[in-house]
Amino acid sequence: MASSVGNKKKRRSTTGSTKFDIEKFSRSNDFGLWRIKMQAILVHQGLDDGLKGESSLLATMSDKEKKDLIEKAKSTIILCLGDKALREVAREPIATTIWLKLESLYTTKLVANRLFLKQQLYFFKMTEERMLSDQIDDINKILDDIENLDVKMEDEDKALMLLHGLPSSYEHFKDAILFGRDQTITLEEVQSSIQTKEM
Repeated sequence: MASSVGNKKKRRSTTGSTKFDIEKFSRSNDFGLWRIKMQAILVHQGLDDGLKGESSLLATMSDKEKKDLIEKAKSTIILCLGDKALREVAREPIATTIWLKLESLYTTKLVANRLFLKQQLYFFKMTEERMLSDQIDDINKILDDIENLDVKMEDEDKALMLLHGLPSSYEHFKDAILFGRDQTITLEEVQSSIQTKEM
C-alpha cells in the first residue's frame, strides 16, 4: 500500500530504454533540486528547446514541429507538478511562461531570504551526535539555495565555511588542511577529506 502511494508522487520519464523517476514538485519539497532534475529530463527527451519559445527554435523546423515540441515540453512539466503547484501555473499557455512563473514564485530574490540563508551558512555548526555526511548534505543544501538566488560564492569560501562548521574535535584536522598549503583549497577536497576521516 505504501509503495503505491509513493508511486503516485513520481512521474516516470522514459527515453529509449532508460527510465527516470522525478518527485513531483508539491511546493513543500526542494524547488532547486526539482528544477535541476526537470531540466535534465527535458534534455534527455530532446524537449529543452521548448523552454525557449517558438521564435527561438530552429528555422529548419516546420510550424507543426515547433508547436509539437512546445506542447510536449509543457505537458512534461505539468505532469511533474503536484496539484498545488499546478494550480499556480495552470493558466500559463506555454512551457516558457510556466517555467518563468515557477522561478518567480520559488526562486525569490528577496533580500530577506538571501540574508536568512547567509545567516544559516555563517552560523552553521556541526554536532558530534549526527553523522558528518548528513550534516555536509545540510550545508550543501544551504549553498545550493543561496546560489539559486544568483549569489555567487568562491569555491574556496565554501570550503572555509565547511571547515568552520566542523565540531571542535576536528581542530587538528582543520589545521592540517589549512596550513602548509601551496595551492587553493576546494570544497570537493574538504568534503572528500572529511569523509575519509569519518570512515
